[in-house]
Amino acid sequence: MPASLALPVGIFALLALMVLPIPAVLLDIFFVLNIAISIAVLMVALNARRPLDFSSFPSVLLFATLLRLALNVASTRVVLVHGHEGGAAAGHVIESFAAFLVGGNFVVGLFVFAILMIINMIVITKGAGRVSEVSARFVLDALPGKQMAIDADIAAGLVTADEARERRREVTIEADFYGSMDGASKFVKGDAMAALLILGVNIVAGFAIGMISHGLSASEAGEAYVTLAVGDALVAQVPALLLSIAAAAIVTRVSDSRDLAGQIGGQFADPRGWLPVALILGAVGMVPAMPQAIFLPAAAIAAALWWRLRKHAGRPAPPAEPVEEVSPDHIALSDVADATLVTVELGYGLVGLVDAAQGAPLITRITGIRKQLSRDLGFVLPQFRIRDSLDLAAQDYAVLMGGVNIARGSVRPGKLLAIDAGDVRPGHGLTGEPTRDPSFDCPALWIAPAARDHAVAEGFLVVDPASVIATHANQALLAEAHQLLGPDEVREWVDGLKARAPALVEAVTPDPLPLAALTRTLRALMADGIGLAHPQPLFTSLALALQRTTDFDAVIDAVRTDLAARMVARIAGPDEPLKVVTLDAGLEAAILGGMLDPLTGYPLIEPDCGAMILREVNAVADAERGPIALIVQPAARRALAGLLKHRAPRCLVLSIAELPASQPIAVIGVIGAAPEAPALPQPQGLAA
Repeated sequence: MPASLALPVGIFALLALMVLPIPAVLLDIFFVLNIAISIAVLMVALNARRPLDFSSFPSVLLFATLLRLALNVASTRVVLVHGHEGGAAAGHVIESFAAFLVGGNFVVGLFVFAILMIINMIVITKGAGRVSEVSARFVLDALPGKQMAIDADIAAGLVTADEARERRREVTIEADFYGSMDGASKFVKGDAMAALLILGVNIVAGFAIGMISHGLSASEAGEAYVTLAVGDALVAQVPALLLSIAAAAIVTRVSDSRDLAGQIGGQFADPRGWLPVALILGAVGMVPAMPQAIFLPAAAIAAALWWRLRKHAGRPAPPAEPVEEVSPDHIALSDVADATLVTVELGYGLVGLVDAAQGAPLITRITGIRKQLSRDLGFVLPQFRIRDSLDLAAQDYAVLMGGVNIARGSVRPGKLLAIDAGDVRPGHGLTGEPTRDPSFDCPALWIAPAARDHAVAEGFLVVDPASVIATHANQALLAEAHQLLGPDEVREWVDGLKARAPALVEAVTPDPLPLAALTRTLRALMADGIGLAHPQPLFTSLALALQRTTDFDAVIDAVRTDLAARMVARIAGPDEPLKVVTLDAGLEAAILGGMLDPLTGYPLIEPDCGAMILREVNAVADAERGPIALIVQPAARRALAGLLKHRAPRCLVLSIAELPASQPIAVIGVIGAAPEAPALPQPQGLAA
């Protein structure tokens, strides 16, 4: 039978046990099984190193309680139907408990059962329930703080994403476990109450059935039925007591590397506690009225324990590994090297943005942009680090990549940034500190939080300081994303692709492109705007290009041409005209016929010419209020792309060969074209 069906079949078997009559032999087997399960649960609870190691305990407790109640119903039916036939009619287990444990005297059995009920309900179950309730409350109250601590460790680079995911799973399981234990303790209490009621029903019904149906006297009915009812109650109460002890042992545990026996043994191994025990027991044993034959041997055993533990504690500890003394003037590489590739530095006035007591909003935002960037770029970005810096002004922040500042700005903690993205009504009347949005260079105002609704109503985009920093970091890292790709990231990326397309990977790496060459190629493609989020078409284009040539620049151009539709899709849909500007033929000829960079062979653009191109391209982009594409000759693409990448980010530079054949085009301007001379007015005398 499949394991997934075992539990449903077991539950239906319990229901059948409650409804259908079963022979006494099967009843004996189930009683023994119930006792064995209770002992096994107790042993697992005692050997668990921490409560979560037995996280299924609430469910196990539920099913064990159902089994015991089903046995109570089945045994009640057997006792009431066949009780007049003698003790063996209800099974040998019930008969043995009734005869051996209480000597066949049902009055003694009733008192023993009552004492077990008091121990179970009032002492163990009530105490365990209170511990479960308090533990559940403390765990749930601490849940937000634990989640924020995990986010802080991720942002600081102290844990990996997998470790953080495992810690979050443990926190969730812990909260669910203690919440379930708070309710599961009610199962034990309800089971004890049910056992008491079932015993009462068995006694009353046994007297009635024995005297009315079988003509027994009151003493005969009591001897036959009440004795079996007490035996049945004791058979059920012993496993219930074992499960109550297991529940109490689980909820009173603390996390430790040892099991419960190891914890208790280790904490009782202090010899200072045993000498007073030996002295007090010896003093009591010297009293004439006391049984010296018991007290004095017990005192001797305690003294022997003290001596043995004291002797063990006096042994020299094993020699520790020699620690090399470090000279005060020694400087290690770890003292001066920073292994974190991306760092966000904050002025002291912005430290509150990462304070867990205030919700650590910046940590949440940074974690979000790291996930989003990893999804967009196609590989897992390394951990970011957030730290304070005394080199920055109080309200300034900086984003560093490899120790180089790639973004810097200033925010106003306690205020909101209202950004004019072009939808603000003129004469809005909103007042605040004028500034520029650091991410998109839009006009903006720092406003009080109370003015948020007013700003939104006027058409402003309102964001908090943490979002301003995170968005700025996102834009800066996206522009330099290729620098985040290293050999380790490439190896992991290739391994992921190899699991799906091994033949495709073998066509590219390690021959003809070893890891270093592949890393260089992929970084160049990322710098040109081709991400790694869809590796299979990218690797296919790369494999086809390598069949024709191994020249680095030629491979890049071939892959770009093959994937041009992906680049164009970022700024124009398939049915949407691509807004295109071109260079004047004379200007383009001058660039191609000018000086070349001796290292790269690319054309060099003169400063005045470059400034003019930048000015006109940005003017066209501003007029169109959106992205545009500059179409040039293949030989001029790299030089113009390098000129415009950071200075005109809304312009995509494409060569003519990279323009998709099916893409609609709308030419909106020519860069560098001479303005048309105005027509001269004709003399009036010459007018026709």
